[in-house]
Amino acid sequence: MKLDVIRLDAGKAGSIDLDDAIFGLTPRADILHRVVRWQRAKAQAGTHATLGRADVAYSTKKIYRQKGTGGARHGSRKAPIFRKGGVYKGPVPRSHAHDLPKKVRALGLKHALSAKAASGDLVVLDSLELKEARTKLLAKAAKDLGWKRVLIIDGAAVDENFARAAANIEGIDVLPTMGANVYDILRRDTLVLTRAGVEALQERLK
Repeated sequence: MKLDVIRLDAGKAGSIDLDDAIFGLTPRADILHRVVRWQRAKAQAGTHATLGRADVAYSTKKIYRQKGTGGARHGSRKAPIFRKGGVYKGPVPRSHAHDLPKKVRALGLKHALSAKAASGDLVVLDSLELKEARTKLLAKAAKDLGWKRVLIIDGAAVDENFARAAANIEGIDVLPTMGANVYDILRRDTLVLTRAGVEALQERLK
């Protein structure tokens, strides 16, 4: 697959060959769903908790005598059936993460990249180099290019001036190649890769 390469000023900078094994697949929703679900489960805090019978602050004295009251037998006000008693089998802090094979994760990233390429929402930039970290200039360039909700993936490291200029612009996310992931790619309307980013991704996923 061949794609045109542009510069930040919207000028052309040649073309680039994209590996069909990475950018030319037919996107599978089931693979993408599995990977996104794995990502979100791993990121879930899992800090929800309630007070159980052993955690409720209350006297341990027996409420009333065992026999002769005509009522049910009770030993503690901490029991779940009483108001302000402990919660029975309530949620406890835990990890929601689950395992997913590395091959499936890599396949999910390939399908996410292919989905953007198939829908025409993949853009290749020559580079992200900026002479100075000016948010105003970058915001104008993004507006001229029609970028509203965009994820930009560079090579091993993001240009420092570009990262600083993009930090205050809503709707622009910038990641190095190692940070590329299915969830962030799918949640943005446009995916922008630099030449270095394309080469690094193809090396990572070959």
